[in-house]
Amino acid sequence: MIILGIESSCDDTSIALLRDGRDILSLQTQSQFEVHEQYGGIVPELASRSHVMNILPLLEKALTEAQIQIQDIDAIAVTKGPGLIGSLLVGLSFAKALAFSLKKPLIGVHHIEGHLMASFLGDKIPKFPFLGFVTSGGHTHLYKVENLSDIQAIAWSIDDAAGEAFDKGAKLLGLGFPGGPLIDRLSQSGDPSFVQFPRPMPHSEHFSFSGLKTSLATWIQKHGIPKDAQTLSNVAASYQEAIVDSLISKLKKAITKTRINNLVLCGGVAANSRLRSKLDSCMNSMKVELFLSPLKLCTDNAAMIACAGFHRLQRGEYSELTLDATPYIPLHVES
Repeated sequence: MIILGIESSCDDTSIALLRDGRDILSLQTQSQFEVHEQYGGIVPELASRSHVMNILPLLEKALTEAQIQIQDIDAIAVTKGPGLIGSLLVGLSFAKALAFSLKKPLIGVHHIEGHLMASFLGDKIPKFPFLGFVTSGGHTHLYKVENLSDIQAIAWSIDDAAGEAFDKGAKLLGLGFPGGPLIDRLSQSGDPSFVQFPRPMPHSEHFSFSGLKTSLATWIQKHGIPKDAQTLSNVAASYQEAIVDSLISKLKKAITKTRINNLVLCGGVAANSRLRSKLDSCMNSMKVELFLSPLKLCTDNAAMIACAGFHRLQRGEYSELTLDATPYIPLHVES
């Protein structure tokens, strides 16, 4: 069974062809980095226009690489939300047109469900039940996953997502956009104990990062943006350490409370090298098995959407052509 996956929830246009829920025949993703870099963040209208220009050429490229015809696909999975409404509508409209013309099933997929499913495309398939931790530019959510039909949110960020904290922190330090990879790279040579930034809401099960961002802004207001490279690396490493420590402390609380010893880490921030390293060490000490999404599948991509679509179709679930895009929807696995 070949599933066509389409992801356009934010600023990356992505098309994937997935066979039997595991074999990625082709994954084509077009970043919009150059479109948004000069603005220091994502401009929704420009993102939508870029999706319109990119989506058909990416499909053609994917079909060529997979050496199949469009008629060979069995179903079309597409992100229905959450995300930027204009961006979502481009992908969903494209998917609905294909489903109608080819007479193939349409499967609407929640974006966060897609991130959780990215781990099923790695070397180790997660064991049920597991805690699914989705951390990205727009989401910091922790889920209790009994099975693919029983997913329950148990903790989330009450303000900024972790990835948003990275992006805003990088902007304050004059590093550019997107901030996560820049801070990660800069922190490699930095001292994480250089500045003692706070660990927000240490006694809560939920996440918060707006106060940490304010703490960095206050430090910069007092000391200025570091002029020398080493000090800049030290500040970046200290800020990153506060984010990572906050994430890990909440995960430890959830593992202790739920007594679930399987953890899935996914989303764009899951690519952060410091988080992966510290979490791996921490989970080993707690005798918790850690399942990491492949690095290339941490950021938004259509392979994870296709994987979620495959498993929904296996359960006999699909969407009507009246399916609409929704900028914010809580994760429910029901169709």
